[in-house]
Amino acid sequence: MSILDQSWFSSITKPSRYIGNEINSIRKETAHVDVSVVLAFPDIYEVGMSHLGMKIIYNILNNQHWLAAERVFSPWVDLEEKLRRNKIPLATLESGRPLANFDIIGFSLQHELSYTNVLNMLDLSGIPFLATERDEDSPLIIAGGPVCFNPEPIAEIFDAIVIGDGEEAALKICMEVRKVKKHKTIQKRELLNKLCHTKGVYVPSLFSVNYRNDGPIDIIEPIDPGYRIVEKAILPNIDDFPFPEQQIVPFTELVHDRVVIEIARGCTRGCRFCQAGMIYRPVRERSPESIIEKAANALKLTGFDDLSLLSLSSGDYSRIESLMMALMNKQAREKIAVSLPSLRVDSLNPSLIKQIKRVRKTGFTLAPEAGNDRLRRVINKGLTQKEVLDTAFVIYNSGWNMIKLYFMIGLPLEEEKDLQDIIDLAKQVVSIKGKKGGKPSLHVGISTFVPKSHTPFMWESQISLAESRRRIQFIREGLSNSPVRIKYNQPELSWLEGIFSRGDRRLVSPLIEAWSLGARFDGWGEHFRMGIWEEAFRHTGVDPDFYLYRKRPLNEVLPWDHISSGVTKSYFMRERKKAQEEQLTPDCRNQCLKCGVCDHKTVDPVLFRDSKFIPEPETDKIQGVSGPTTKYRLGFSKLGHAGYLSHLELVRVFTRAFNRAGLKLVFSKGFHPMPKVSFGCALPVGTESMQETVEIELMEISDASLLMEIINRQLPSGITVNSITDISNNKKKERLKESRFLVMLKGVKLNKDDLEKFLCSDYFPVVKTRKKGAIEVNARPLVKSMSLISPDRVKITIQHISGPELKPAEIIKNVFLLKGYNINNMKVLKTCQVIA
Repeated sequence: MSILDQSWFSSITKPSRYIGNEINSIRKETAHVDVSVVLAFPDIYEVGMSHLGMKIIYNILNNQHWLAAERVFSPWVDLEEKLRRNKIPLATLESGRPLANFDIIGFSLQHELSYTNVLNMLDLSGIPFLATERDEDSPLIIAGGPVCFNPEPIAEIFDAIVIGDGEEAALKICMEVRKVKKHKTIQKRELLNKLCHTKGVYVPSLFSVNYRNDGPIDIIEPIDPGYRIVEKAILPNIDDFPFPEQQIVPFTELVHDRVVIEIARGCTRGCRFCQAGMIYRPVRERSPESIIEKAANALKLTGFDDLSLLSLSSGDYSRIESLMMALMNKQAREKIAVSLPSLRVDSLNPSLIKQIKRVRKTGFTLAPEAGNDRLRRVINKGLTQKEVLDTAFVIYNSGWNMIKLYFMIGLPLEEEKDLQDIIDLAKQVVSIKGKKGGKPSLHVGISTFVPKSHTPFMWESQISLAESRRRIQFIREGLSNSPVRIKYNQPELSWLEGIFSRGDRRLVSPLIEAWSLGARFDGWGEHFRMGIWEEAFRHTGVDPDFYLYRKRPLNEVLPWDHISSGVTKSYFMRERKKAQEEQLTPDCRNQCLKCGVCDHKTVDPVLFRDSKFIPEPETDKIQGVSGPTTKYRLGFSKLGHAGYLSHLELVRVFTRAFNRAGLKLVFSKGFHPMPKVSFGCALPVGTESMQETVEIELMEISDASLLMEIINRQLPSGITVNSITDISNNKKKERLKESRFLVMLKGVKLNKDDLEKFLCSDYFPVVKTRKKGAIEVNARPLVKSMSLISPDRVKITIQHISGPELKPAEIIKNVFLLKGYNINNMKVLKTCQVIA
């Protein structure tokens, strides 16, 4: 029985996370494919579905007729409790099949604090944690993502790990599994021996690790002499692989709820603290023509009204100004907002800012990282104090009211004066804005520096937990009397991240122990429990300080020495020395720095600075209402699993469906224009309805039957428009007068006398619980009529009058004195409504 059919399902947090069936999701009959894959993301749906990498792999794999790729995300704590209590295995969104029934489970590992969620998802699937404990019938458990450049803390969990770009490697792994399934005599060990010859695939069981008595690694020994180093997989040109234009349109609001187009992969700046800038080298830009085409197609196929250009440093894209002009010329008239999430201070100029603000002015985020020029030279952030202040001046004077600045504490060679310089720089920036308006005009974010593998600082020690707290408090006190809002990452989270970021295989024991003690969602501050981790390290005899506070000698064998990012160790050493000498290294766009990544044959930077791309001129002004408009009232039903959508989720479903259908909606005026779409009422989550209404205003007259067909083609199953009425000439503003419901109860028989008592009353108090506290509501005037049609079925008509309202289930529970009854056992169907 699916979780969607459980009586408790509507009571969990955001049930829409788990219902699947989203627009553009792909469901294949697994009986008709050769290989089945689960793409597993060890965080909640809203986080995982924001990740572009999962969308890319989902698209590439499902493009193969013989392959089915489905998705699963970490269940939130309330659903985990229900799954365990009811002994229901974790299942995918597409088919609802348990994970253990698939050929491959591939985890996307974006950060170290997701490791306990990996264990939790395996346990909920009945799959043993360690590769050595799994038999031949278990799925192949693999992983990919940036943290896999030091895979050792979780190496014993996975059969294989993808290092680097996953597009090609993921498909090759599936092809090998397909071959093995055809030859049923081949064992998993033979499969792994074949996989290790695929570039970018690391098979941990083919390496053994020996440790010295004093703690560090003595030797990493390959079992196969020909498999000594695992080289990362590199796509020489990211435009060579298909990009997901038909991206899945979620019901739930995502962390990054928009169309995302990757405009470049890799970065040329060489910031010495930044692992992503090292492991994703070289920079490979997508052509401007390709970006324009993919953006237009993706917006049309999804209905999103936000577009984000993704890159480690979007402002460094060779033709960024021309690209932004082209996109805005095309999208501004459609009220599409275009954002650049990764901007460097020195990549901004008035021309680029002018393009960004053409539709909506959201906040501007900049990352100076340090408070002065000296420390920025140490980390190779070639940015001066003057550039930061000049950029802030341009941003504020261009109409933005808020800037976010991000800094790190605990950087190598950081001194006490550097902390004061963060305070002073923040005060200088906020003084540029002045005291206009009551809200803070500057947000400062602070995080503790965590040394990472494959960076020039991988040998350095991390500052202690106590010191991290002290430095954050110093900055907070220094800005306490200023109009600056401060946010900071919990030092305790950086503590745990630091342990695993440069850890080895000995950490798998405390990891499993921490999970068994209850560790989950460690990246979520409200769920992180440091005491659990301290106990886990004590129980397993592992000293976390060994991984955190020890400066490594340059000749020490590091846990990731057999994993090659392409950048040589000698280059990292040179960069470390330059940091100590406070010397900058130039951008490798301008000259090759011989870091080791490029072979200048198949792998080289891909840049479009010499492109002849010219933006098309702006042909139309932003949409405005120049003539008469038409107002329509749409009647629709919301049945089946669509009943689990919240009101706001339903609004998004329709708005995006209208966009995909190409309807010319009328927008409101003002700073943040919105489409003129209004709904009759908001139903409780879990309530189905045979009759709902939404009113829209269009800049065109449409044939009602054709309009209905166009809209229904864009709606998910369970939601159907069944009537359209032109209300343009309605003089009187109509409103919802009453709603009629059929309520079915399980496991209880209702007393007719209770109903009679209620109907004869003038005042019937019901306590309504709200976020602001409980209030007493008189239920009697809300109920126009109520009748028993059987001992467990009630018809009720609710009047919509001024004042607080009650849900049908709340009224029935109180009328029939069902004190201990769980209202989740009531099925509520709205059958009709009256608008007048």
